[in-house]
Amino acid sequence: MGGQAAYVAVVGAGTDDPELEALAEEVGRRLAAAGATVVCGGLGGVMAAASRGARAAGGTTLGILPGSDRRDANPWVDVAVPTGMGELRNALIVRTVDAVIAIGGGYGTLSEIAFALKTGVAVIGLRTWSLPETRPDPLTRARDPEEAVGRALGAARRR
Repeated sequence: MGGQAAYVAVVGAGTDDPELEALAEEVGRRLAAAGATVVCGGLGGVMAAASRGARAAGGTTLGILPGSDRRDANPWVDVAVPTGMGELRNALIVRTVDAVIAIGGGYGTLSEIAFALKTGVAVIGLRTWSLPETRPDPLTRARDPEEAVGRALGAARRR
């Protein structure tokens, strides 16, 4: 990282889930308080919650959007990057960051986890996918937002 602040992705479903959104908001807040830039897919659900938490703590948020219009970003995204790439933008999210925190999520989140593992980016899992065929578990598991952020920032420093 060379003295620069960590870039940490917070990935998860874009659909409403109040429990996961509460976790994501706290993760975003803690990342921002630690000086990290929060990167996400820029839309709703976990992405909006993480962005909202980061902004509330005075942090910077980057949304890498699937569509072609930056106005589609949630209101807490500081820098919106429209890609026009649909779900393929998930690889760009992973390539932008030093670590990934996956919270819940569907197949899009699973693709981000896979891209990260394939490219050597640490993935911290908080109530997310289990990969039962893979031993040992390639994800670093966290019990709560505090542990997830601590592990992600540690991984970012080592990168």
